[in-house]
Amino acid sequence: MENKTPEQIKELVKQQYSQIALQEKDQNESSCCGSTCCSTDVYNIMSDDYSKLEGYNPEADLGLGCGLPTQFAKIAKGNVVIDLGSGAGNDCFVARQETGDTGKVIGIDFTPAMIDKARINAEKLGYHNIEFRQGDIENLPVTSNVADVVVSNCVLNLVPDKVKAYSEVFRVLKPGGHFSISDVVLEGALPKTLMNVAEMYAGCISGAIQKDVYLKAIHDAGFKNVTIQKQKAILLPDDILKEYLSESDIKTYKESGVGIFSITVYGEKEKKDQPCCPPGCCN
Repeated sequence: MENKTPEQIKELVKQQYSQIALQEKDQNESSCCGSTCCSTDVYNIMSDDYSKLEGYNPEADLGLGCGLPTQFAKIAKGNVVIDLGSGAGNDCFVARQETGDTGKVIGIDFTPAMIDKARINAEKLGYHNIEFRQGDIENLPVTSNVADVVVSNCVLNLVPDKVKAYSEVFRVLKPGGHFSISDVVLEGALPKTLMNVAEMYAGCISGAIQKDVYLKAIHDAGFKNVTIQKQKAILLPDDILKEYLSESDIKTYKESGVGIFSITVYGEKEKKDQPCCPPGCCN
């Protein structure tokens, strides 16, 4: 967002998602990831259907995602899983189904109201191996080398410093661990009118960066075997575009070739080579 410091952006996001935590799901579904730019079409465009996944809990689904990272995350029984931007706990509960009673799931969210809602949901479900912590993705409240898997659903685009965010993902993963993260990226430049609207930022679109820059941040953090597991185009409906652009600007925008995409990205933290035997044994 133009002329906004990272701290101001974070405060806008916190305010927006504090409001979303108190809204009903159908109110979020009729908006752009919970923002106030109302459209009855956006939910189906942005989000994938969780309802057929084991562990899905409707009360924890706020309709804020743009993918299904847990479906691609290769979670095994006994894994420690961290969900960044855990919201009301939706992805955490799906991840717990995969990791089982012997594993652990840690949800991190920036907004106290979301943490409260997630804890209530976990208590209702009787889950004792899920923990929710308030924290900043750029400075995760987690010690290093603890997670087997990190997941996140349409949240890192809201973080001002993507490089720092992915460096934190790298730090908390165990050697040999991996992530599967769904997010929104751009190809080409969105009109400034869209980029400068706080509601659109908190609603997933204007916080997005160029796809090649996003992938570079992942590589720069040290990840290997980076692949895109899924990609889908996001076509903004006219009723949203008319809120921010004139008719002529809409026509120009549609003909510009600019693309907004939901991508699910996978990457691995390389496992350090282990010596074939204890030091000195080959002497």
